[in-house]
Amino acid sequence: MAKASTTEVFNCTPEQFYKIISDYEKYHEFLAEVKQCKVLKTEGNRKLVEYNVQVIKSLKYSLWMTENAPTSITWEFASGDIFKTSVGSWKLENEAGKTRATYTVEATFSMFVPGPIANALVSVNLPNMISSYHKRVKQLYGV
Repeated sequence: MAKASTTEVFNCTPEQFYKIISDYEKYHEFLAEVKQCKVLKTEGNRKLVEYNVQVIKSLKYSLWMTENAPTSITWEFASGDIFKTSVGSWKLENEAGKTRATYTVEATFSMFVPGPIANALVSVNLPNMISSYHKRVKQLYGV
């Protein structure tokens, strides 16, 4: 199983950051690899979200997102092109009025991918993704 995790402090409240990470249909506005995201179904605090991403090639997959505002979002794989399994989470904590966010993802692929390459595929975009979230916080909240 490929794994990646990172913790970062963002210049906004957990409630503000939660609004960003739970607004899936706007991901394409600030995450370069996301071409489209749409909510297919809502069941209570769970949403089935379809992602269309461009990473080397175009990929499509769906995740069940379980929302626990304003402290966490967890997800699990529903269907798609490349993953056999994918689970992950955003955990948000208040740190002196800012957000300490921990992002974690674990995935297995539907085709054979050697371990080091699988880990690279899961983690290679993390720095860019985190940078994109910092820019989004600044754009929306001006800090």
